[in-house]
Amino acid sequence: MQNTRRNLMLAVGALSLTAGFATMPAHASDADDAKALVQKAHTTINAFSHNKDFTGLGAELRQSKGVLIFPQVLKAGFVLGGSGGTGVLLANDGKGGWVGPAFYTMASASFGFQAGASAAEMVILVRSQKALDSLLTSKVKLGGDASVAIWKKGMGAGATIDADFVAYSTVKGAFAGLSIDGSVLDVRESLNTAFYGKPVTPADIVVKRDVSNPAAASLLAAVSKVAK
Repeated sequence: MQNTRRNLMLAVGALSLTAGFATMPAHASDADDAKALVQKAHTTINAFSHNKDFTGLGAELRQSKGVLIFPQVLKAGFVLGGSGGTGVLLANDGKGGWVGPAFYTMASASFGFQAGASAAEMVILVRSQKALDSLLTSKVKLGGDASVAIWKKGMGAGATIDADFVAYSTVKGAFAGLSIDGSVLDVRESLNTAFYGKPVTPADIVVKRDVSNPAAASLLAAVSKVAK
């Protein structure tokens, strides 16, 4: 019983820490973390573009309003479980190019008997203007505030999914087929501040385009290449 209670408390603490990432103040190391995350996002989108399970990703990306790239989403559980990760949002400029990134967290909690852990790489297409606008104005609960669907292995290039968000993922670990329904997307303010050198909102980054950072150039180019 004591071990069960201890694991429960540790799980709650881990989820609270993940949820708190969005509002943590910026620190010197955040600039390095932000740049490293952008580089990892570059690696992730390149890997997904060459994944035979994701045929048609480029065409779907080209028609999307934006894309969220999470190089790593971790999930762990013992009775009480949860998942979380940090990623970037890029927006389609409507002219064949992409702008950003803005930094976001994704977190969820789940209850029930479960055990094990998994890690996933995830690319989430922002398929509607409603979905993009929601990311710019408030927290978004996937499956609640906006609809979400998972791209299944074996779907061909002609397959279509009617949802605000469409997620592609590769998962390793006990929780095969990681679900993101019920996950909450929120702005990672500290990384946005660190990456651009001043406090900025996602709207400042991808709509007003008031700021930019040369460190994002290779990621933007990679997404543009995949979407051609």
